[in-house]
Amino acid sequence: MSVHPRAGKVATPEDRENIAQLVSYYYVKQPDISIESQRVSFGTSGHRGNAKKVSFNEYHLIAICQAVAEYRTEQGYQGPLFLGKDTHALSEPAFATALSVLIANNVPVVIQSDEGFTPTPVISRLIIAHNKSSDLQADGLIITPSHNPPSDGGIKYNPPHGGPAEGEITKIIEKRANDIIARGMLDAKQASYEQVSGSSLLTKQDFINFYVDELSQVLNMEAISKAGVKIGADPLGGSGIDYWPVIAKKYDLDLEVVNPVVDASFSFMPLDKDGKIRMDCSSPYAMSGLIALKDKYDVAVGNDPDFDRHGIVTKSGGLMNPNHYLAVAIHYLMTHRDWPQSCKIGKTLVSSSLIDRVANLIDRPLSEVPVGFKWFVDGLHNSDYAFGGEESAGASFIAKDGSCWTTDKDGFIMALLSAEILAVTGKDPYQYYQELAKELGEPFYGRVEAIASSEQKKILTSLSREDVTSDELAGEKITQVLSHAPGNDAAIGGVKVTTENGWFAARPSGTEDIYKIYAESFISKQHLEQIIADAQILVDAVFKKSGL
Repeated sequence: MSVHPRAGKVATPEDRENIAQLVSYYYVKQPDISIESQRVSFGTSGHRGNAKKVSFNEYHLIAICQAVAEYRTEQGYQGPLFLGKDTHALSEPAFATALSVLIANNVPVVIQSDEGFTPTPVISRLIIAHNKSSDLQADGLIITPSHNPPSDGGIKYNPPHGGPAEGEITKIIEKRANDIIARGMLDAKQASYEQVSGSSLLTKQDFINFYVDELSQVLNMEAISKAGVKIGADPLGGSGIDYWPVIAKKYDLDLEVVNPVVDASFSFMPLDKDGKIRMDCSSPYAMSGLIALKDKYDVAVGNDPDFDRHGIVTKSGGLMNPNHYLAVAIHYLMTHRDWPQSCKIGKTLVSSSLIDRVANLIDRPLSEVPVGFKWFVDGLHNSDYAFGGEESAGASFIAKDGSCWTTDKDGFIMALLSAEILAVTGKDPYQYYQELAKELGEPFYGRVEAIASSEQKKILTSLSREDVTSDELAGEKITQVLSHAPGNDAAIGGVKVTTENGWFAARPSGTEDIYKIYAESFISKQHLEQIIADAQILVDAVFKKSGL
């Protein structure tokens, strides 16, 4: 996918979404579930869609929340449901819809005290903290499409373990939601605004101070403060915007919020690689504004709208490749925390093999799983995993005492960890990475994307060893072909091919109409390009064989 000529440039009025029209579409357009694109569909991070395209509308939210309420009853959950929302335009009406359905179904709901925004990791932490001290199991819903463009909406369900719901659960919710829509919404219950606002089932809580007070359990905040690390934080207009000042004040940090603006059109954002407004904190184009400020701060950090991802900018290296930072974070944590030697390092199949080399260097067990943070949930919950991270800049880790912190991605702690690393070691994360690469080899990592039809995506999902007919990849002997993850033997929804010094993985996106090829070389950029070219030949051959 080629880079748009205005990538990295600030959006113009023509690039901005018509917010009033978008919200109108949420209410007036009704899905036809005989059309696949208009059905409720849970990908790796919940149901996402666009109101204009009739894939995220009021009927979808009513049906999903009704299905969740019924699922809670079936499971016997009697604790509260923590409900959060991010700053996307569709999150506000979806939040109101969710409340109307949940209250009508006698679900006790807890929301932020000022009805403001709530990041994904905060909902996870709230669930975990509640369930530690109560027999009445709590769960949660977060209304967010993550880093997706302003036109999109999304919702994801976190059961009592606090992390993303497993496929078995989302399939139940998805099927029931589509059945509700198919039956003309006859099975759905809704309460009026007056009924919701006056209901004893609705509780408001100060989520911000709760979460901020807990942070010292997982990070060495005192070290950051004493070292005087100067931090620049860019919320990218996201749900954590009111958290940073409270964090700075409580822990006496030299932290500046570089952009305090919340704007549902995200008009302040530089355009991403494809010319769209997208709040991707791992993209050098979307993060170009913060990158330009790098010399003002010892470390600068950015987060996506629901704060489950992180972007790390240093004076010495600019925006770090997410894989490089994951390797640094893992090495630092495993050598600066008193965690049991048996605690595993969790990584996705498409994360850098530098992580494998780090795990081998420090003699820690590694668990490689398919794409999706849900695969780390159980391990983080019982502290079998010390760390779980994925290539798309999402990660979390256990508390300092080895107990569970969150079971969802936490952009706050990954961002603040960069300051702790500098405070404790005197090296910023990029300098730390350079030392690792010098010892373990420098990785060259790439990812390419291409438009894919639903038929093409289905074919890619079912790729297997038999589809790889060559014995070589970019001039090296193929040593392994995987269709299932070695960490848990779960299907990866594609294929991964490895050699001694490189690998590629091909798989369809779970949330967009594209497929992705991930690749890495420990030889050179040219070798990486050859790996990607060979991978593309394989994918094209599979499509051609299927007549697509």
